[in-house]
Amino acid sequence: MAELQEILIETSNRVATITLNRPDRMNAWTPSMEALFRQTIESAAKDDNIRAIVVTGAGRGFCVGAEMGNLAAGSSGKVTSSTREPATGNLDQRYSYLLAVPKPIVAAINGAVAGVGLCISLYCDLRYMAAGSKLSTAFARRGLIAEHGSAWMLPRLIGPMNAADLLLSARTVPAEEADRMGLVRVLPADGFLAAVQAIASDLANLSSPRAMGVIKQQLTLAPFQNLAEATRLSEDEIAKCRGTEDYKEGVAHYVEKRKPNFTGR
Repeated sequence: MAELQEILIETSNRVATITLNRPDRMNAWTPSMEALFRQTIESAAKDDNIRAIVVTGAGRGFCVGAEMGNLAAGSSGKVTSSTREPATGNLDQRYSYLLAVPKPIVAAINGAVAGVGLCISLYCDLRYMAAGSKLSTAFARRGLIAEHGSAWMLPRLIGPMNAADLLLSARTVPAEEADRMGLVRVLPADGFLAAVQAIASDLANLSSPRAMGVIKQQLTLAPFQNLAEATRLSEDEIAKCRGTEDYKEGVAHYVEKRKPNFTGR
């Protein structure tokens, strides 16, 4: 890994590990980090050698939210509003693009997470959290509202009452309570990142990348569909599966009792 870069990436066993790298600031989010993070995600999405993505933080935290200096500037009126034309699509919002990545994205929440850091994790497909860590939405206690689509995402992940609890109170929540809500799954702090990478490696090497891409699309579109639309999509996609290399390999490796060798085609 190169030093002094705000976003790092390492690839092993078809898994890209993307690390938020401002450990001295608990990986507080900055505009430059945001731009680099998106570039890195998009690069990993295009790389055929990468089949799963892990996002984690350097040091003791995952991401404790926006850099306080930026928040202070905003409170004093020093930050001007963006003149950029607002995005209109569901999957091209500020962080919702993560849902459109056709590969599983796994959040390895290694320590404290709050604000925008928590929002980013909501757009990941799986969230694992180190035992003893804590999270907070933070917004209400900063005089802010539920940002970045979190008021839409949270009720769908953990139900309306739990979402209201986390957003209105902005209280600090232990990982173990977040696990009971269904927001994360807790793993031991010792060996945490390696354990998450092993889970991602199983996805990358035991599941068809083509199938995972379609399943992720199904999961992403489901909240915007009715049952008939979701069923028709599944029927269209299952018909397409029949002639693919991955379907043939999926049957062959099961019959031959060996590990799969999926091509993604």
